[in-house]
Amino acid sequence: MKKRLAVVLMGCILSISAAAYGAETEADISTDRSGNPISLPDRVESIISMAPSTTRVLIDLGLSDHIVACDTYSYESYGPELPEDIPRFDMMAPDQEQIIELGADILFTTGMSASQGMDVFEAVREAGVCTADIPSSASLEDIEEDIRFIGACVGRREEAEAIADEMQKNIDELSEIGSGIPEEEKKCVLFELYTPSADNPMIYTAGNGTYINEMLELIGAENVAAGQEDQWPALSEEAAIAADPDVILTADMYTPDVIDEILNMSGWEDVKAVKNAEVYQIDSDAVNQPNQHVVDAMIEMARAIYPDEYEAFSVDEAS
Repeated sequence: MKKRLAVVLMGCILSISAAAYGAETEADISTDRSGNPISLPDRVESIISMAPSTTRVLIDLGLSDHIVACDTYSYESYGPELPEDIPRFDMMAPDQEQIIELGADILFTTGMSASQGMDVFEAVREAGVCTADIPSSASLEDIEEDIRFIGACVGRREEAEAIADEMQKNIDELSEIGSGIPEEEKKCVLFELYTPSADNPMIYTAGNGTYINEMLELIGAENVAAGQEDQWPALSEEAAIAADPDVILTADMYTPDVIDEILNMSGWEDVKAVKNAEVYQIDSDAVNQPNQHVVDAMIEMARAIYPDEYEAFSVDEAS
């Protein structure tokens, strides 16, 4: 079952009223998170979200009924919590004409959509749709600012502030425990996004300058890829084996029986994590989508790597 960082939304009357009629936006927001100038409408009643991380924030803000369209990944993760049969778009090649026809008050985009070097929402912007871009966050602080930005854009500043504050509270509590782990007892961790295979023998992981690396360090672990130049490096199996990690964490949601697959990979028999069966699966949505629920993944990581140290930190404390 997916763990969700539950947030108590402030003001029941405000929430009910806003759900019915929309909410006033913040006049002081003049640029998006990428620094592009934007002009917010006075009120937001209809929203298109083109990133699962943003969609989750909007749902937690109580705005699922305001989402009139989303990207395919958002619907795959959160379809039951969204209006039935809303239009879904490929975030890399969206149908801009259909998006314009929907007449949404605001469109949230992600830096992933521009990863091929093209502005795939150019026509949408030219049509006058308020398009707010949120690039891929590199740090936990960035994620908190993204949440506050989304809240301000949709007239939910106080609720978004409460979510960000709760997120930081749990990070502080986790990192306090992590700071008490002696240097000589710190475990070396390999975090993998995809498991190597015959077709693709590389291990894709998170390096320095990523919020995943930051989370590992805060809970008192050492990331084997922290010294890599790239934020998201691809390690060869030889390099990963040579690192001899104490623990392997995987967010691979595509490989069937992924833990058994890792434990039985040829050539890995002498790796400490494999010998000691210290291989754990982390919720892919929680760790890969930069929003408040990365704390759920951080808790999973902490309890997997240091079960004794984090035993007293229950998941309920983050809910």
